Amino acid sequence: MLKQLRPALVMIVALTAITGLAYPLAMTGIAGALFPHQANGSLIVENGTVVGSELIGQNFTTERYFHGRPSVTLGPDPADPSKTTTVPYNAVNSMGSNAGPGNAALIERVKADVEKLKAENPSQPVPIDLVTSTGSGLDPHISPDAALFQVPRVAKARGVAEDQIRTLVQEHTDGRLLGVLGEPMVNVLALNRALDAAAR
Repeated sequence: MLKQLRPALVMIVALTAITGLAYPLAMTGIAGALFPHQANGSLIVENGTVVGSELIGQNFTTERYFHGRPSVTLGPDPADPSKTTTVPYNAVNSMGSNAGPGNAALIERVKADVEKLKAENPSQPVPIDLVTSTGSGLDPHISPDAALFQVPRVAKARGVAEDQIRTLVQEHTDGRLLGVLGEPMVNVLALNRALDAAAR
């Protein structure tokens, strides 16, 4: 029996060392050497302070900024730590709502969001990504249509011409990967930082 057990144990230890230690450490080292910005979280630093990441959305709520997709991530309730409450873009608790299309609470939330957005810009159809969340709840991007839909509100709040804001949206729209993969998208944090830079 020991004759059969010894090779099995040696293989478990060897494969654990290779696939559980050596390979991850090697890949982490290579990634850090070749792609340091991405390997360290794609952090955005402004005046020596980290203001966000290109990969994680932030909860912009004022009229002066573009808003991202709804986020349904949860966190501890400040009033009762034994319970959870909605904490948008909580990177510690990345998750979707898992609510199906027949869920009454989801339907009511989407209807309320659509009505609010229609009041904001009645002349345009509401882009779907402004009322639906992603699987992670952390998506930093919106579609160009969702950004353009918000232009009148942002322009009015900032007291600038809509054309100036539309130009910023176009400048911050990333095309399809290799021209064919995915959809065009706008990083909300990058666009909002460009808004602030243009106002200086």
